Amino acid sequence: MNFKLPFLPERKEKPRQSGLTIMTDRGLSVREAESFAEGNAPYSDFVKMAFGTSLLIPSLESKLNIYREAGIHCYFGGTLFEVFARQNAMEDYEQYLNRFGIEFLEISDSVVTMDRKEKLAYIQRFAGEFEVLSQVTNFVPQGHLSFDRLVSYANEELQAGAKFIIVKESEQMPLFSKDGLAAYLTSKEAENSLDISKLIWDAPTKVQQIELINLFGANVNLCNVRHDDVIALEAKRLGLHSSTLIKLIPEGDREKNND
Repeated sequence: MNFKLPFLPERKEKPRQSGLTIMTDRGLSVREAESFAEGNAPYSDFVKMAFGTSLLIPSLESKLNIYREAGIHCYFGGTLFEVFARQNAMEDYEQYLNRFGIEFLEISDSVVTMDRKEKLAYIQRFAGEFEVLSQVTNFVPQGHLSFDRLVSYANEELQAGAKFIIVKESEQMPLFSKDGLAAYLTSKEAENSLDISKLIWDAPTKVQQIELINLFGANVNLCNVRHDDVIALEAKRLGLHSSTLIKLIPEGDREKNND
């Protein structure tokens, strides 16, 4: 920071366990990755190679090294996990992850339908060697996906060994506005039902990011952030943006300034 302001919200130095920002790389070139790391490394905790793009990136190892040297963890999208899961090729997937020195793994069931026991078994299997980020089930083929049911799923996946739980909006599970999961988790009805510090919110839009920061504070975990929105997001986290200033910056002593 170019000037110290003692009244800004506290942001811990990296490596952080809260207030995570996860940028989604949808195909940046090596040069673009270098530029991103130069300007955004202090404010970026992870870079996720979107969906299955890691298989297509010509200079994948070079990009991974750029991010790692800047102190940014890397992992591959959950869709790629589902591709291997559909083929029952987990040994091949583990070999692929180890080949590129990947330490973090996203497990999801957004496309490929999995039995709960199957998904929890995958988490347990990979949690022994990797840090697992599990995207909680946000759709059920029968019945209704209530907030309580999703909270139960999230707790099950944490108990199975997931380090963090990614929550993503779907037709059955709204995350935002007054009827969304975020507002529910701040209510007395949901008090202590889930460790919110373990949640990573899928929030690609500015409106979503602002709502979550104003609800949970500067150190809410956010993912699916655009590469050109990381510094703007950090400004929102610190109250250096009109949308979060009133919520995060305390009012000073006006009489002191009039002396």
